[in-house]
Amino acid sequence: MLRRLGFVGALALVTAAAPAQTPNLGYDDTPMQPNGRWRIHDSRRPQPRVVTAGARPGDAPSDAIRLLGPDSDLSRWRMHDGSAITWKLAGGVLESAKGLIETTDRFSDFQLHVEWATPAPPKGDSQARGNSGVFLLGQFEVQVLDSYQNPTYADGQAAALYGQSPPLVNASRGPGEWQSYDIVFTAPRFSGAAMSTPAVATVLHNGVVVHNATAFWGATAHRAIVPYAPEMARGPIALQDHQNPVRFRNIWIRPLAGYDAPQ
Repeated sequence: MLRRLGFVGALALVTAAAPAQTPNLGYDDTPMQPNGRWRIHDSRRPQPRVVTAGARPGDAPSDAIRLLGPDSDLSRWRMHDGSAITWKLAGGVLESAKGLIETTDRFSDFQLHVEWATPAPPKGDSQARGNSGVFLLGQFEVQVLDSYQNPTYADGQAAALYGQSPPLVNASRGPGEWQSYDIVFTAPRFSGAAMSTPAVATVLHNGVVVHNATAFWGATAHRAIVPYAPEMARGPIALQDHQNPVRFRNIWIRPLAGYDAPQ
């Protein structure tokens, strides 16, 4: 009986001393995926990098570039025409003033979060009520407007791809309430001077999907659509002044490809 216990104990020591084996996380005998790069469940495929999500909805994740926050200054922004910045920043809230303001950084594909509020009490109606806009690459506008009980043309209401595609639904909150856009954007691609794939945006307005991979027909203009050109492949994030005191806060971006920081 003592010998048997000794043998079992020795076996346990040998087992405990054995080096740990790398767990088999996948397979190496499965069919190749259609792009020919990896097998299905490939054990050698690199793991995604870890990103810490924001603590609350709308909070920036750990890999985001904060363009506007509670402790921000205007160092990441400039006026489009190169003049001194006219927009006012106080306590992390930026209020529109004369002129278009844009980021000093340039982007291509990205995830963008923007929070905004129109004036309260409201003044004016249709397009003269809480009008502004978020311009992607400085070319493609997601409309900002007080569209709470405020009829206007469908492709010009809040969250419209201005002049092109109305939102699927009107998810607007009332005047003065903070609202949010979450935008996933893919920049247009070009083959020489010819556009090969258009700009595409998925937009959530206050958490509601209002565009599902919707293509822009061209760049934004009033009463027109500007044809695609190669210089539209990258650019800044811009905020529009439309002579209404619209406020912005908590703006952050996650570049998915093609990010240029100013030199």
